[in-house]
Amino acid sequence: MDWQQLLVIEPFTWPAIGAALLCGTLVGFERQMRGKPVGIRTSSLITLGTYLFIVGASSVMTEATDPSRIIGQVITGIGFLGAGVMLARDGVVVGVTSAATIWALASIGVAIGLGHLETAIKLSFVVVGVLFGVDLMEDYFQSMTRGVHKKYKGWKTSFRRDKQG
Repeated sequence: MDWQQLLVIEPFTWPAIGAALLCGTLVGFERQMRGKPVGIRTSSLITLGTYLFIVGASSVMTEATDPSRIIGQVITGIGFLGAGVMLARDGVVVGVTSAATIWALASIGVAIGLGHLETAIKLSFVVVGVLFGVDLMEDYFQSMTRGVHKKYKGWKTSFRRDKQG
């Protein structure tokens, strides 16, 4: 038996799979450390799955097919996944940032599928920078906690009271 043949995964590549898992882990680690719904596993699977769809579609390209349509379908499918993490209670919508993170993760998976591995890794750091940086700014500037975040904190405490009582 040829053991090297077992490692062949054409049309996919191990470096791209590694990049997809790394990108998902980078973003997912930030989310998981803050107790958000989209953690390391989910983030890694989103980037990996998107990569697999993009490359898989490219491998069946003929004159009659258009692999760019797969990107559009991925965006639509990811929209449904993102909608699943958003909740509404008492007129307050939560989970929008997690949904937007899912959307950004899928776009990183597309970049990997198109062969832009280094760019995807850099973009993962940008996503983490936005998620973490805005949180720091909210902690530093009181004026940024007005509006929806103030209502969210109130909803959180009322939700805890409802669970206890």
